[in-house]
Amino acid sequence: MRFVILHGKDGFTIGERLRRFEAQLKETHGELSRFDFDGAGARLVDVLDELRTFGLLATHKLVVVDKAEQFVSGEGVRAALERYAENPMQEATLVLRSEGWRPGNLDKLVAAVGTVLKCEPPDEATAALWCAKRAEKAHGVSIDDRTVAALIERVGSDLARLDSELAKFGAYLATEPEGARRVTPELVVKLTGQSREEAAWEIQSAVLSGKPIEAIRMVRGLVEVSQAPEQLILWSLVDLARKLHDASRMLGDGADEPAVARQVKLWGPSQGPTLRAARRLGPARAARLFDDAIDLDRRSKSGLAGDLPRTLEGFVARVAAECAR
Repeated sequence: MRFVILHGKDGFTIGERLRRFEAQLKETHGELSRFDFDGAGARLVDVLDELRTFGLLATHKLVVVDKAEQFVSGEGVRAALERYAENPMQEATLVLRSEGWRPGNLDKLVAAVGTVLKCEPPDEATAALWCAKRAEKAHGVSIDDRTVAALIERVGSDLARLDSELAKFGAYLATEPEGARRVTPELVVKLTGQSREEAAWEIQSAVLSGKPIEAIRMVRGLVEVSQAPEQLILWSLVDLARKLHDASRMLGDGADEPAVARQVKLWGPSQGPTLRAARRLGPARAARLFDDAIDLDRRSKSGLAGDLPRTLEGFVARVAAECAR
């Protein structure tokens, strides 16, 4: 394979695919030289020159371009790569690696000389099976089904995040006798961050506060400090927009607040702020916010949301301002 595209939200799987592919190239060609480019600032001419220049110390080159979605968005880059894919160098392999990706004619041409792989986080059942095997094989600990379920409940099914947590458990239990290195639900609670529901409520409460700056700070802290998955923030915003839409519609139809809370499933501290914001919004504005949240989720999955953390900050600021009106 002379041209490979790896894209998707599952960074762990993308990394594993690339690692295995590099190992196969070394096995096939013996000596291998690898060159990495940052697609956010790389020039097409430099990438192509590297591909077309014969190596002095190795028989084959591996050229990897990260942030490939940004790289191919440059003027004329996608068309040039399409021409390259029609007649790629035999002494080099080009790998485009990206979280977001817009499929097109380039994918068809690459598939003829290499492969295009979409790597998305698995469902929870698949992630649970992976965790049980990974815990023992890579980190020397055992974990039962109940504990795996507790872990996935807190961090989701992203394999990179799960592997990071398993490594943490392995380090914590390293001094225990070999047969006692078992991860328990209590250890998950002790060493792992908030559950998805707890983190979701933090995001939603910041938005419902009606203070755009506070909402922006919350998103920025979750992304940059807590390293919360951006998908979690999106899920929280869509969930909040749905609740506001349903609650405002029922209130507009004359339903009393206890009935609305039961129907929309508002419990505990979320009930009062959500109902107050739903009243202020009204059905029409709440419906527009719900539509926009769904559209943002769609665009994020197709790579059309731009710089997603900044896009999320702008969206939460807008929703917070709407809730305060």
